[in-house]
Amino acid sequence: MTFAIIQTGGKQYKVTTGDIINIEKLPEDYKKGDKIVFKAVLLTSKDSKTEIGSPLLKTEVEGKFIENFKDKKVKSLRFKNKTNQGSGIRRGHRQNLSKVEITKI
Repeated sequence: MTFAIIQTGGKQYKVTTGDIINIEKLPEDYKKGDKIVFKAVLLTSKDSKTEIGSPLLKTEVEGKFIENFKDKKVKSLRFKNKTNQGSGIRRGHRQNLSKVEITKI
């Protein structure tokens, strides 16, 4: 099995060829079908050979941009028990994400 661990947007993702992943929104304005190159590769595994970077490898993982979208709403509530009855703060947040298909490891 061939896979790689990449880092983007402060998070790490385990990917294989053909995977569709949701990552933090990319800063540039990509169009559908544009090629994306992930240079922050932490680990690759091909068959039984594993390469671990310290901290990064010199290989690249390529992907194809699909779309930008917003994630589902995450609701949070802050409430103080037994003080100021009925006072609570409700907030919601929708994260901006990008959908990318991995084409080459």
